[in-house]
Amino acid sequence: MCINGVNMKNKIKNAKSLEELQVLYAETFGKNGTMTAKLKNMATLSNEERATINAENSELRTLFKDKQTELEMAALNAKLATEYIDVTLDKEPKNRGTLHPLTQSLKELAAIMESFGFTLWTGPEIEDDWHNFTALNTPEYHPARDMQDTFFLENGNVMRTQTSAIQIRAMEQHGAPIKIFAIGSTYRKELDATHSAMFGQMEGLYIDKNVTMSDLIGTLRALLSKFFGKEIELRIRPSYFPFTEPSVEFDMKWGDKWLEICGAGMVHPNVLKNCNINPDEYQGFAFGFGWDRMAMLKYDLNDIRAFYDGDVRWLKNSGF
Repeated sequence: MCINGVNMKNKIKNAKSLEELQVLYAETFGKNGTMTAKLKNMATLSNEERATINAENSELRTLFKDKQTELEMAALNAKLATEYIDVTLDKEPKNRGTLHPLTQSLKELAAIMESFGFTLWTGPEIEDDWHNFTALNTPEYHPARDMQDTFFLENGNVMRTQTSAIQIRAMEQHGAPIKIFAIGSTYRKELDATHSAMFGQMEGLYIDKNVTMSDLIGTLRALLSKFFGKEIELRIRPSYFPFTEPSVEFDMKWGDKWLEICGAGMVHPNVLKNCNINPDEYQGFAFGFGWDRMAMLKYDLNDIRAFYDGDVRWLKNSGF
């Protein structure tokens, strides 16, 4: 078998590399290859000549395939001869990612609330005046609007100052009875060691026919005890919020100090009316707290800004 006077069969057998074999294959079976040209002229040949060319084509293809396998195995064996793994060596240390402590705290709190029968609700971070203020018994003239520094947008909307707006949306859509908790980011013009311009907030809402202040106290005590892994001592102080009446604040005993932890109260009748719920038939409680502050206590931090610095060294050294 000769092509252009050269024994292609011997050329294939003597090829020293895959690159050399590829060149030979292109010369034979490429667009302008010698065998390609022969196959194009099959229609002009006799049956005997066609049979000869078909046999030659089949033999060459088999030779190319076998030689390719041979060269590939030779290359693999050469690589294996110089590369090996010493299985007696210590394994290389790996940096394993973990959930951020804020994310861990949020997941724990949400799991506890769900175990109490509360359903998770979320809502938009850009809110209108009705859901963020007015429906929460805080009309335009109300002095409580001055209690927090709000980010106002040009169209009159605001960056949500509290997740209580989610409670309004839930009551509007679901009515009563309702038992939900809301999680989300809120925004206020505050920034120091214990305040952030953006902070996470969690709120609970329970509306039914026979909900009392005792239910509120029991829920919060159980929530905090489960989250911190120990019995929590609470202190209740009277307070003021436009959307609850009576309103209270809860302090938690932490070491030898009392720490303000949560604002709460019985939902104001006006809030229920704004959501088309009859306050003569239904009543309930609401509470809210910053879950990043909860995380500060759990992980014994004194500066909330450390959560947002993005310092991986701090996360590693803190044991999270």
